[in-house]
Amino acid sequence: MKSPSTNTKLNQWVQECAALCQPDSVYWCDGSAAEYDRLMAQMVASGMAIPLKKRPNSFLFRSDPSDVARVEDRTYISTPSKVEAGPTNNWIDPAELKKTMTGFYKGCMRGRTMYLVLLQGQGTSAAPASSGAPTVCTQGTNSPSVPRASMTLVPTRVMMCMLATT
Repeated sequence: MKSPSTNTKLNQWVQECAALCQPDSVYWCDGSAAEYDRLMAQMVASGMAIPLKKRPNSFLFRSDPSDVARVEDRTYISTPSKVEAGPTNNWIDPAELKKTMTGFYKGCMRGRTMYLVLLQGQGTSAAPASSGAPTVCTQGTNSPSVPRASMTLVPTRVMMCMLATT
C-alpha cells in the first residue's frame, strides 16, 4: 500500500483500517476522468454496472440482496450521554459500539480492494486550502462504484494541502 500522503495521522489511520479489515489491496482514488473510465469499464465487464441504452453515460447498479437497509431497531446514536441522542433514538455508549463494530470489521474486506476516497465537506470549498478551514474526510469502501468523478471529491489544491499536513 503506497500512500500519496505525507500526513502521518492519515497514513496511520489507513494502516490501522487495513490491518483490521484485511483487504487484498488498498487503492487511493484521485477522482480523475481516466480513473472513472477505468473503474466503469471494470464494473461493466464484471456485470456490476449495466449501461443504459437510452441515456449515455448512465448506468444501472443493483443492490446486493444481502445488503441490509436501515432498520430502526438496529440503528443507534452513539454519543457520550444518552440525553444527546434524543428521546426517540436508540442510544449506545461509544466504547461499547466501538467494541461491537471492531468485531464486525475484523477481516471484512478479505478478497476485496479498499478504495480510499478524499471528500470535501459541504460549504467549505471557498476557503483557501492553506487556511485549515476546508472540511475534508477520507472514506474507505470496498465498492469501485463509490469513487466516481461526479462525486464532490476534494479539489487538487485542498487534496495536496491535506496529504501534506502532519
